[in-house]
Amino acid sequence: QVQLMESGGGLVQPGGSLRLSCAASGRIFSIGTMGWHRQAPGKQRELVAVVTSGGSTNYADSVKGRFTISRDNAKNTVYLQMNSLKAEDTAVYYCNALGQTSRWADAANYWGQGTQVTVSS
Repeated sequence: QVQLMESGGGLVQPGGSLRLSCAASGRIFSIGTMGWHRQAPGKQRELVAVVTSGGSTNYADSVKGRFTISRDNAKNTVYLQMNSLKAEDTAVYYCNALGQTSRWADAANYWGQGTQVTVSS
């Protein structure tokens, strides 16, 4: 199994910044695409940003120009730098990763437990 542990959430004022981290651990043969999703109260979970193992990125329109996703393959860790935060960015942020536990295993999608980000004055 692959475990994902997020950190870095918290309370920040509008216009502020936060950096989320998510480290994968456990039985890891390879980690492919990693990403961040978020879920606000009463809303469906939505994609925020993804990054492939080769470093290609994709973002939701709502965060383009404000958020930056990056990864450290040696540490199996993905980051989300969030700048110019708005109240509508308030949500639980979830990390996910496509991982293989062995050469012969199918890739599976793993999720972290989530970290709360609250943007409020």
